[in-house]
Amino acid sequence: MSALLEVKDLVVHYGAVQALHGVSVHVEPGEIVALIGCNGAGKTTTLKAVSRMLRATSGAVSLAGEDVTGLSAHQLVGRGMAHAPEGRGIFLNLTVLENLELGAYLRRDKAGIAADLEKAYTLFPRLKERRSQVGGTLSGGEQQMLAVARALMSRPRLLLLDEPSLGLAPQVVETIFAVIKGVNSEGVAVLLVEQNAHKALMIAHRAYVLETGKVATEGAGKDLLASPEIQKAYLGG
Repeated sequence: MSALLEVKDLVVHYGAVQALHGVSVHVEPGEIVALIGCNGAGKTTTLKAVSRMLRATSGAVSLAGEDVTGLSAHQLVGRGMAHAPEGRGIFLNLTVLENLELGAYLRRDKAGIAADLEKAYTLFPRLKERRSQVGGTLSGGEQQMLAVARALMSRPRLLLLDEPSLGLAPQVVETIFAVIKGVNSEGVAVLLVEQNAHKALMIAHRAYVLETGKVATEGAGKDLLASPEIQKAYLGG
């Protein structure tokens, strides 16, 4: 079986500064794969280049065996990739319901959209309570829930999540991670960037460690969690 996502030799520049130096990662169907590393290691840049939020200098991206390197972000959504970016990226002047409906803007199956809306409210009951509120009035945790739920409204095969726990209360973090595990158990693959390396490795099937724009090491989540070097560098051990 071919990888769901295959990223080969990704190079990205911000002006004259090279941010990625040939990053290669892959995600198999049904996997949770984590990207961990220090600030500035290139984790967010990798996700943005994969989802075409920014243009790579060189390298290739394939999704389910199809070369999608030259496609636009909305074309990737139509092929089953969704990205909940760092900083949430919700529409602050639209209601919770309108944000969720925008997540399904490429779909035409009204019954399916309605069912997924109810599912989003089941996953995040707070969003149902706030469905008529505009996004800008939500708490940080509620905005993060909305960002994840909106991404899921496109019915992705691959979900890219960038720092879903950043700045959130522990109880909200537990909710977010429970949803990630639940969505994955239903067959959605996840590529996760997460500053809480311990939590990321706890749920990841595999993980890559990025250092200064390169993959420094990779392995099973549980193996990296047990590694003395990883513990010392990223887990406070």
